[in-house]
Amino acid sequence: MSEILVQQVQPDPAASGTTAAEQAAATAEGDLSDRDREILAFERQWWKYAGAKEQAVRELFGLSATRYYQVLNALIDSPAALAHDPMLVKRLRRMRSTRQRARSARRLSDGQA
Repeated sequence: MSEILVQQVQPDPAASGTTAAEQAAATAEGDLSDRDREILAFERQWWKYAGAKEQAVRELFGLSATRYYQVLNALIDSPAALAHDPMLVKRLRRMRSTRQRARSARRLSDGQA
């Protein structure tokens, strides 16, 4: 029987309290905070965690699902995140764009009825 090794991302308590101004300053400098790197690592392998993604987000980062996705969306727009993990960031941007187009199409079709 083979064992599955799952790398668990442990949040840095100091990094989880980072303010928006500190995040903006870190991004402007081209650096990612520890929390930003942890979020990207989590997005790279969240499916390995048992249970719902939202539950894992709450346990690992202490954030609500809504706040997590707000942070993630800002993060994937940053050049520092793109430089850190280009394939992941481009995939997340594509997925976001696809969801936005689907929502727009639904709104348009609902409005023409």
